[in-house]
Amino acid sequence: MKILLLGRSGQVGWELQRSLAPLGELIALGSDASLNPGNLCGDFTNLAGLTETVRQVQPQLIVNAGAYTAVDKAEAEPDIARTVNALAPGVLAAEAKALGAWLVHYSTDYVFNGSGIAPWSEADPTGPLSVYGQTKLEGEKAVATCPRHLIFRTSWVYAARGGNFAKTMLRLATERETLNVIDDQIGAPTSAELLADVTAHALVVAMRKPELAGLYHCVAGGETSWNGYARFVLEQALALGWKLKAGPEQVGPTSTANYPTPAQRPLNSRLSTSKLRNSFGLTLPHWEIQVARMLQEITGRN
Repeated sequence: MKILLLGRSGQVGWELQRSLAPLGELIALGSDASLNPGNLCGDFTNLAGLTETVRQVQPQLIVNAGAYTAVDKAEAEPDIARTVNALAPGVLAAEAKALGAWLVHYSTDYVFNGSGIAPWSEADPTGPLSVYGQTKLEGEKAVATCPRHLIFRTSWVYAARGGNFAKTMLRLATERETLNVIDDQIGAPTSAELLADVTAHALVVAMRKPELAGLYHCVAGGETSWNGYARFVLEQALALGWKLKAGPEQVGPTSTANYPTPAQRPLNSRLSTSKLRNSFGLTLPHWEIQVARMLQEITGRN
C-alpha cells in the first residue's frame, strides 16, 4: 500500500511517520517542496500543487496531519485559515474519492461552543466560537464527501518534540515563585503519540470493515483543567529532580475572563470516546500516564 502523509513536521505528523511506516510505502511531505521527495508539493496554500501531488503519487491512503493552528492569528487571517483548514482538505477528499483511496483527517473540540459539562458526542450539534473552529468544521464536512474517510476530533495535543504547555509551565516555574493558570477550561491533554497509534490501529481495522468509515472523538482518558494540568506537571517534575522556584502548591487558579484573547476558547472541551473505543476495541490511557511519560522523556534529553 502506498501512503501519502501530509504535514510530516508537526507534532502529530512526526509521530505518524513512525506509526504508519509498518503499513506500507510511506511518502511523507512537508510544506517546503525542496525538502520533499521528487519536489512534491505539500503546501496547503497551493491547491493546484496538492492536486498534482496526489495524482502523481496515486496513493491508496492519504493522511492529512497539516493544519492552520494559530487560533488567535486566524481571527485576522480568515482566508488563509480557510484555505489550509477547509479548501485543502476538500482537494484531498476529491482526489481520494476519485482514486477510491482512504483519507484520514484530524479536527478539534473547537467545532463546539464549549457549553455545559457533559462530554460532547459525535452526534451533538456543532457551534464554533472562532475562525479556527469554523474552518476546521468546514474541513470536516469537505473530508466527509470522500466515502472512505476517518476523521479524528481531538483536544489539547502535545508531544515531547517541539513546544507545548508542559514545557512552558516548567520554564515559568524555574523563573517565578508563583503562577496563575486558568481553571475553568476542562479537557484531556492528548499526546500526538497516542493519536498516531490510534490512527494506525483504526486504519487496519477500517480497511477490513469499510462500514467503520466516519467521524470519531479521540482523546486520552480522564479530564482536568489547565490549572490541574500545570500542577500535575510540576509535581512530576519535582519527583524527577527538576529545580523549580514554583511547585504545584504555588499554582493559583484564575478564570478565562482574566485572559482575553482574540479568539474565544471553549470552556468545555470534554469529548466522549465511547464510539471510538467500541468500534475499534481500544482502551485509551488516562492523560496523566502519557504526560508523565513525556516528562520522563524530556528530562532524559535534558
